[in-house]
Amino acid sequence: MPENSAEASAIVARELVKVYPGRGRRPAVRALDGLGFEVPAGRVFGLLGPNGAGKSTTTKILTTLSRPTSGSATVAGHDVAADPAAVRASIGFVSQGASTDPLLTARENLEIAARLRGVSAGDARSRANRLLDEFGLAEASTRPVGSFSGGMRRRLDVAAALVHRPRVLFLDEPTTGLDPEARAAMWAEIRRLSGEEPSAQEGREPLTVVLTTHYMEEADRLADELLLVNKGRAVVQGTPDELKAALHGDSLRVSLVEPDPAAVRAAIGRVPGLRDVVIEASGVDGVLAARTDDASAAVGAVIGALDAAGIRFGQVAASHPTLDDVYLHFVGHTFGDATADAAPDGVAA
Repeated sequence: MPENSAEASAIVARELVKVYPGRGRRPAVRALDGLGFEVPAGRVFGLLGPNGAGKSTTTKILTTLSRPTSGSATVAGHDVAADPAAVRASIGFVSQGASTDPLLTARENLEIAARLRGVSAGDARSRANRLLDEFGLAEASTRPVGSFSGGMRRRLDVAAALVHRPRVLFLDEPTTGLDPEARAAMWAEIRRLSGEEPSAQEGREPLTVVLTTHYMEEADRLADELLLVNKGRAVVQGTPDELKAALHGDSLRVSLVEPDPAAVRAAIGRVPGLRDVVIEASGVDGVLAARTDDASAAVGAVIGALDAAGIRFGQVAASHPTLDDVYLHFVGHTFGDATADAAPDGVAA
């Protein structure tokens, strides 16, 4: 890591370790295990991983809500342990839960948030007006926030985190629980934020957005750069296109019905050209995932092999590499399976 990396990056994390002590019969949990990465200024940086991977713990450390057991980190040039007040003055944070008061109006929430950040009364009003317009909340600005839809409340949470003009904005699972329409609207807001350049107007560097998510599509569409995290460690980092391009060939997926993994593996063992084969079974459902250089030939061969072995299956799909395939390649099991089995982030992240 270059000596001047802290100056060139909005965030620098080095060898972060976080151990939650055991209680009673519950053993200690090593949530972060030497995690290190850098976030370039002015980018949307995605922390991608299943529940329990370490995303939320990383965010808590970088936002000074938790201290690492060991290791170090700087945010906007400030050390999170040595100068937490400077870090908090430089960041906005949108947690997984709502952060606005449901009994107050949207305008009141924003003005109070600004005043708590040391903004003058006049500037608080003007910033609240601007953010209400930008986030499409001006017409609802005098309504109690408790009457808002989930998507509207989430947009207000983000607006409140921006009211003091931070240099780094943390979005922790910003679309969890939203319906598809509200999720699409939030994606549009994040894309808009990432395209703004406060430096052009205020002599400041562009806003850096750190997005933690377990939605593959969200990470693919929004992030300029991704860090895939698993079990508290960095797995691979790069742009979504770089990560997918590193996997040559096509992906093949087959939905299995009441699969016997050993029988499935024996059946497809006779199919040439398959690699990175993973067979997962959960109750009555399962999946066969593999990679191949010739998907058109492999699909027919796999179907024939499964039929010949009497193995029941459903949908068969071939596609270009996805981020789920990236995860499968580097971790050894599918992302969805890891998400379903992992402990919640609040416990072991």
